Amino acid sequence: MIAFSSIDKLVLCFFRNPRSYAKFTPGLFVIYLLLGLQCIYAQSDPLESIYKLEPVGDRVIDVIIDTDTYNEIDDQFAVVYALLASERMTVKSIYAAPYLNKRSTSAGDGMQKSYEEILRLLSRLNRSSEGFVFKGSDRFMIENNNQPVESEATEHLIDHVRRAEGLTYVITLGAPTNVASAIMLAPDIKEKMVVVWLGGKAHHWSTASEFNLMQDLKASQILFDSGVPLIQVPTNPVTSHLLTSLPEIEQYLKGRGEIGQYLYEIYLDYYEDHFARSKVIWDISAVAYLINHEWFNTALVPSPILTSEMTYSFDPSRHFIRVVQELRRDSIFGDMFSRIHNFVK
Repeated sequence: MIAFSSIDKLVLCFFRNPRSYAKFTPGLFVIYLLLGLQCIYAQSDPLESIYKLEPVGDRVIDVIIDTDTYNEIDDQFAVVYALLASERMTVKSIYAAPYLNKRSTSAGDGMQKSYEEILRLLSRLNRSSEGFVFKGSDRFMIENNNQPVESEATEHLIDHVRRAEGLTYVITLGAPTNVASAIMLAPDIKEKMVVVWLGGKAHHWSTASEFNLMQDLKASQILFDSGVPLIQVPTNPVTSHLLTSLPEIEQYLKGRGEIGQYLYEIYLDYYEDHFARSKVIWDISAVAYLINHEWFNTALVPSPILTSEMTYSFDPSRHFIRVVQELRRDSIFGDMFSRIHNFVK
């Protein structure tokens, strides 16, 4: 039996795959040095998680969407966008996520309203909801003694990921209660999924707090701590650039079939007065990243520690995640509008 020294292990971890040294830069040297040290001292191989965070390229991927659809109006755009990108992704199912704001009376009520909104979208796209849409958590993990909340969504996610041959990309557009609960209930699914989460703020901001993250702090912490391959799409100052206005929505969506008209109407109804006012359509960013990663600038960084004060703390020895830092607003909106136009032709 051959005995390997720590240096031997470092070299093996670094060169175990050609992707480890392709396009080598000083920045990548630091990343892989840290990964090599993790290979020496950790039981698991952190490089496996890094590979899962690489851009998907031209291959068609399996996707599940977890969405608090009725929270405002951006989720509706994101769901439609994903369903109209069939040459890039196969949407296997959609989960209704909980939320609590002025448009709901409780987390469970928000989940139910989101479920009903998903059905409305599918009807306008002539898509069946049978065996495709599932109800999620009726409360947040923080309302359940920080324990997982079982639901149709968690049961389906666990079963689907375990049965799937390849990776499943879980586009998470709200409080990650459903996804985090599934990870707690079945930690093994982390090996066969990638979470793309619209949540939190950029890591250099003084606070991490934003709607999705603060709705369920415990669930958000699990995404950062569990080691699940995670692509974080922060709100400010990244997806906050996805601004549009009523004139643009009217120009490109009004009268464009049932679905275009519906998106126009919910945008029109969202504000009483649209004068000199714009609206961020946050959630289309997570879908767009999987359609074309070249519209984004990203970085591999150690997963931040999300504190109880909703701030970030940092430890360079932690596992890596990919975080979006910039995006091309016009490319994303142009692609989404074009897909809706082509659908209704």
